Amino acid sequence: MRRLAALLGEERARPSGLTDEAGVGTVVALAQPERVARWQHPGSFLMAGGTRAEPGPHSVLRDAPWLAVAVADRPAGAASARVRLAAVIDEATARTAAGALHDVREEVRWDPEQGPQGEGGDVVARRVESLGAVRLSVRPLRDAPPARLREAALEGLRQHGLELLRWPESARSLRRRLDFLHRVLGEPWPDVSDGALLERADTWLGEVRSRAGLARVDAGSVLSGMLPWASGEAARLEELAPERIEVPSGSRVQVDYEPEQPVLAVKLQEMFGARETPRVADGRVPLVVHLLSPAGRPAAVTADLASFWAEGYRGVRAELRGRYPKHPWPEDPATAEPTRHTKQRRRP
Repeated sequence: MRRLAALLGEERARPSGLTDEAGVGTVVALAQPERVARWQHPGSFLMAGGTRAEPGPHSVLRDAPWLAVAVADRPAGAASARVRLAAVIDEATARTAAGALHDVREEVRWDPEQGPQGEGGDVVARRVESLGAVRLSVRPLRDAPPARLREAALEGLRQHGLELLRWPESARSLRRRLDFLHRVLGEPWPDVSDGALLERADTWLGEVRSRAGLARVDAGSVLSGMLPWASGEAARLEELAPERIEVPSGSRVQVDYEPEQPVLAVKLQEMFGARETPRVADGRVPLVVHLLSPAGRPAAVTADLASFWAEGYRGVRAELRGRYPKHPWPEDPATAEPTRHTKQRRRP
């Protein structure tokens, strides 16, 4: 017993080339194959059973390629076991002793540790040889079935969300408009929330095989494909939720559908003559009009232009006409001529 302890003692272990130690290592490995351990990084090993183990800080075992761990314990709260007794072995011995744990498998999955640095995640297809938790080799799987690659990409999409797709501003704008119509009018306008899109991802995602493939998917094309073409309602998109609205000055101003009630931000002078608030969704929803000063800053907010001209405009006029004397400030804006220009320049 003393001889065995001497051969296994981690502070006194000798190079594995010695016959006695090699024999003891083989015996220990055969007796406890789940404790065959491979070097991971200086001072750290992974045992076939999945537990990490560390020899003492001054042990000669710290740089051995393989160990057969005879005795180890894990202090309370420690992430790794502490090696008490072990012997150096080679890979051939480890393979023989832990042969029952040997496995070769094909992995096709989303791996959160792959992909661009800082972003994480990509599809991996590889052939992995292992002894329990210890990887022996990893090789690319060149002939992975496309269906499995696609399923792995779908899993990545579910984990990381729709931002993995390509979202030009036109796609984001379309999504906001569709979300508005779904909230206000309901069917047949589709639910384009994250949850709804991800739930149906299998129906709209094409033959994607990687993170790079996901990044090439145009979200705008996906959303366009969900429009209610069969019922004919898709043709009314621009009518019900126009991207831009022509104001009295002739400008076509973009509508912001991101707020719960859409917003039209336009310079106050361009709305002169407008007696009614612009509406969308078949006239059901008035726009919230942000009337801007000549400098483009909000001067007033209203969803009822007629009331603003009658009650609120006077105070805005008194406050701003002295600050912007080159711009028109008529007493009756409801009948005044709208303009994009100063008083010195007249609209053609």
